[in-house]
Amino acid sequence: MTIPIKTDEEISAMREGGKILAEVLEKTCKKAVPGISTYELDQFAEEIIKKRGAKPGFKGYQGFPATLCTAINEVVVHGIPRKDKIIKEGDLLTVDCGVIFKGMYTDAARSIPIGNISAEKSKLIKIAYKALEKAIKIANPGTHLNEIGKTIQKVTESAGFHVIRDLTGHGVGRRLHEEPIILNYWRGKPGPILKPGMTLAIEPILAVGTGEIVVLRDKWTIVTKDRSCAVQAENTILITKTGNEVLTQLRKEI
Repeated sequence: MTIPIKTDEEISAMREGGKILAEVLEKTCKKAVPGISTYELDQFAEEIIKKRGAKPGFKGYQGFPATLCTAINEVVVHGIPRKDKIIKEGDLLTVDCGVIFKGMYTDAARSIPIGNISAEKSKLIKIAYKALEKAIKIANPGTHLNEIGKTIQKVTESAGFHVIRDLTGHGVGRRLHEEPIILNYWRGKPGPILKPGMTLAIEPILAVGTGEIVVLRDKWTIVTKDRSCAVQAENTILITKTGNEVLTQLRKEI
């Protein structure tokens, strides 16, 4: 496994792209209210990206047709925005987006409540962000990569939820998905050591139920097999000489 080390120029581009992505997610989440379609959110996000001189990172990637992945309740990831998919009071919504700026990718996701949601959904969102925060905290130079997954699994299972093991985090930068694969659980091996210049998309993906998933007929949308709610929280980070830098963070979620 060769994990790319980014140049100063590449890091600078990712830093700017990350700011754009953070803005897109912030404004799109504010626009996500009962009665709006996921298609409207998608068009809104794409307009901001283009105004900032960037490009959507997901649109056209392996044939994906949209700028955002929008996941509601039992949808885990890769939900395709649609005009007839209307957000409702009580939904749990995840907005996942990628940005390309000066040829470099950043990737991030936010999970939010739509109006008043159940206590279970609220806890699921809180635990996803807690897992992300703790995973980022230990992602420093000299740390073994798979300590990230161990941390995410511990936080998730301590709260009574389940990691979706078939989905992972990943390296990001020159491509949307690059080395390394970042497991959200511990598989018994420490993995490579993190070094300055590595850029990682850390993304805890959790479910209320078993964590088993299925792909729908559109060949993109992934849902929980038992149709229990799922959630994803994600940021792109840079490993620095002294710790790490979150490149896609506009505000503190929890």
